[in-house]
Amino acid sequence: MTGRFAENVVHFVRLLRSAGIPVGPERTIAALEAVDAVGVARRDDFHAALAAVLISRQEHQAMFDEAFELFWRNPRLRERTIAASLPKVWGRAAPGSGVPGRIAAAAHDPAPDRGVEEVQLDAAFTFSSREVLRYRDFETMTADELAAVRTMLARLRLPLPELPMRRTAPAARGPRVDLRATMRRAVGSTGALAPLARRAPRRRRPSLVVLCDISGSMDRYSRMLLYFLHAITNDRDRVQVFLFGTRLTNVTRHLRHRDVDVAMARVGAAASDWAGGTRIGACIGEFNRRWSRRVLMHDAIVLLISDGLDADAGEGLGGQMERLAKSCRRVMWLNPLLRYDRFEPRPAGVRAMLPHVDDFLPVHNLESLMQLGAAFGTAAPRGRRPWS
Repeated sequence: MTGRFAENVVHFVRLLRSAGIPVGPERTIAALEAVDAVGVARRDDFHAALAAVLISRQEHQAMFDEAFELFWRNPRLRERTIAASLPKVWGRAAPGSGVPGRIAAAAHDPAPDRGVEEVQLDAAFTFSSREVLRYRDFETMTADELAAVRTMLARLRLPLPELPMRRTAPAARGPRVDLRATMRRAVGSTGALAPLARRAPRRRRPSLVVLCDISGSMDRYSRMLLYFLHAITNDRDRVQVFLFGTRLTNVTRHLRHRDVDVAMARVGAAASDWAGGTRIGACIGEFNRRWSRRVLMHDAIVLLISDGLDADAGEGLGGQMERLAKSCRRVMWLNPLLRYDRFEPRPAGVRAMLPHVDDFLPVHNLESLMQLGAAFGTAAPRGRRPWS
């Protein structure tokens, strides 16, 4: 293999890394060795050799095939590459669309390799820009700022507190004495005093159920929050996500896909009522009838993300919210309208929902999402709701 061809292989690995596939220096060396072993006479063998050493997850296969066809000069991909580079309206996607478009963006990135000094300056600028973006409203962000915030949202984690359970487990310093284990120790101690075995309640993080409004008034916020929901769905095993506008849609299975672009495309295809009207009472009623016994445990926490602007003027909403509150441990309402200092609960939907929530918090920027973790650590006793 010539030096020029080896350099192209290295550039191809850099393209994969820019697109989000985790490939490091060791895989670059393995790719060069694989190409030396199979040669470049047959395109299929060359493709299979690179795929064998550069791909470790099945969800990266489609992205690798797209990058391979683009980088190694397949003329039939020219039109698809140009189409992927154009701006699109993210909504309902075609059923067969699953290949992310960031391959074309990574291939057409004109930025050269930065030196050490430029990296240091860029790191300082990135820190200052992140501080600014933390407090900026999602509604007022530009396209570049939204792209930067999406990357930051993908790294957020939700620190759910661990709650004690009824069942116990062996512990070094537990409040209860385990008589059976103590007697078992005494049998083998040959008459000597045996220490008491103790047990303590097991602790487990509560399940999380998210009901996110995707109506027209929540369009910008729900699009950004879905990146946050994708991160926590892949980080926790007991998370269920539902979208609602005029109907209720369970998108948990789509959000569990590791690739965020593929997950968002599938969510957009599944939610047919995106950016439409809002029927909060009917959607929560459908959740109570079909899903509450399946996903709501005794320790479940419900995150309700909505502005409370109901097209049915709150008809039947109070009763459905009361049933939802009695079926779970805690109801936390995240409302972007709380970004206004003089917010007053005047709409009928807001007045119907407030008596049945434990927490009423804003969700309009990155800082509000970062403060959400602190809200889980504070207990809101049921029966003394602050907005009732």
